Amino acid sequence: MAAVELEWIPETLYNTAISAVVDNYIRSRRDIRSLPENIQFDVYYKLYQQGRLCQLGSEFCELEVFAKVLRALDKRHLLHHCFQALMDHGVKVASVLAYSFSRRCSYIAESDAAVKEKAIQVGFVLGGFLSDAGWYSDAEKVFLSCLQLCTLHDEMLHWFRAVECCVRLLHVRNGNCKYHLGEETFKLAQTYMDKLSKHGQQANKAALYGELCALLFAKSHYDEAYKWCIEAMKEITAGLPVKVVVDVLRQASKACVVKREFKRAEQLIKHAVYLARDHFGSKHPKYSDTLLDYGFYLLNVDNICQSVAIYQAALDIRQSVFGGKNIHVATAHEDLAYSSYVHQYSSGKFDNALFHAERAIGIITHILPEDHLLLASSKRVKALILEEIAIDCHNKETEQRLLQEAHDLHLSSLQLAKKAFGEFNVQTAKHYGNLGRLYQSMRKFKEAEEMHIKAIQIKEQLLGQEDYEVALSVGHLASLYNYDMNQYENAEKLNLRSIAIGKRLFGEGYSGLEYDYRGLIKLYNSIGNYEKVFEYHNVLSNWNRLRDRQYSVTDALEDVNTSPQSAEEVVQSFLISQNVEGPSC
Repeated sequence: MAAVELEWIPETLYNTAISAVVDNYIRSRRDIRSLPENIQFDVYYKLYQQGRLCQLGSEFCELEVFAKVLRALDKRHLLHHCFQALMDHGVKVASVLAYSFSRRCSYIAESDAAVKEKAIQVGFVLGGFLSDAGWYSDAEKVFLSCLQLCTLHDEMLHWFRAVECCVRLLHVRNGNCKYHLGEETFKLAQTYMDKLSKHGQQANKAALYGELCALLFAKSHYDEAYKWCIEAMKEITAGLPVKVVVDVLRQASKACVVKREFKRAEQLIKHAVYLARDHFGSKHPKYSDTLLDYGFYLLNVDNICQSVAIYQAALDIRQSVFGGKNIHVATAHEDLAYSSYVHQYSSGKFDNALFHAERAIGIITHILPEDHLLLASSKRVKALILEEIAIDCHNKETEQRLLQEAHDLHLSSLQLAKKAFGEFNVQTAKHYGNLGRLYQSMRKFKEAEEMHIKAIQIKEQLLGQEDYEVALSVGHLASLYNYDMNQYENAEKLNLRSIAIGKRLFGEGYSGLEYDYRGLIKLYNSIGNYEKVFEYHNVLSNWNRLRDRQYSVTDALEDVNTSPQSAEEVVQSFLISQNVEGPSC
């Protein structure tokens, strides 16, 4: 899908002049480069509109030209359109620019500090744009070149620059799943922080700690992620860029979600959404970032219908800004695929979920290597969907084909996760649990039991015995014992344990309780305990009534149009709840 064009101003005299310049582009090319950056960009955007991508590509592949165009800050959305169109057209403009910048840095290695400082500033802007656009490997190359320039002068200004460079480098390495290198980048940033501290200087650590929180969260080190999100929140002070504040609030909210501190998570993510929309606007990529994390919160508090709507809104923004085969669009497709799968689990209508899962995989495989970790979660989502479609299929041959495809996807996801995280990790455990469910559908019951037990053991050791993830795996093992292995006593204990955890975390109206209640009704029917059958039929009826009252569909964005608190008040409220004193804002 091509990027959606923003509305072009009607044919004013100015636009007529721009069109005339574009009509004479070949003769005017050198003169165009001497125009002010806003006008120069408008000429290039007209080339894009007319589909003259080869000519546009030849301009944008020149570092001096693109660096100047980047200074037209109010045209950034339109620049993303042009840039993505070139990438989709096969013009490797991101790689060309990164290589050109890297070579320039090597040329000026012996130049004076002022020349290097200017190059570093260009690199920060160029790398920032490439990072925002999702071209992480090319952004990484740019930031590494900047970092190399910083190391050539052992003085205070360059230590500050090196810290800033490390923060940016850590962000793109997180985005590209290079977590080991990300950890090294954080340690390097700390060495520069220590140097500054010994000379009585302090660099604000909010962005750095926020990125470390994101890294630890991605690796499922949730306790550590939570600890560092508190440290990041303590660093939020007046005068910090709004982007940094928004990103720290987002990461802290996610850390709270996985720690099941939902009230705190809600306050943080709602303020991040409000702040992003208020400062950047409702069509900005940063606003879509906050919506994805808001959707994550809603999904985890069992507000599934609203999470689907929020994920769709985030995808719409990303498609309008980037379009095409872009990694940001792919991740939004994946999030929407999974929430749609959960939302339609009872109905069995998975067409929409499957569409988004396949779009995510198609985009990622077009951009990244086939063994990239980002594919693990997308393949997992598609496999879950295929399994449910297979179960409802009345054609045995089609059912077996779909189950085998799901099996191949799950195994691929498991191998990618084990390679990245090792055996003893929540993500790996999730893949074992998914294989357990699939083996049950394939009627390989002993293999299913083995996978479920392995998933439970890993999750219990990492998350404790009362976590939501543990409850999911316990419920799946109960289903296996109940429906296929006739181990009713074990199944009953597991169902009751799953119910207890679900109620404690989410309350009496939790959606997952339905499957445990239905499982117990079937179990008690099987062993002839009709008194219990009657009891749980009543429990299920009460649950249905509670769901109808509890989850009437409303607009999830209604209560984030305004915020009763300032960012400083939100931060202080969070820190006070942790019995931590933050800096004065």
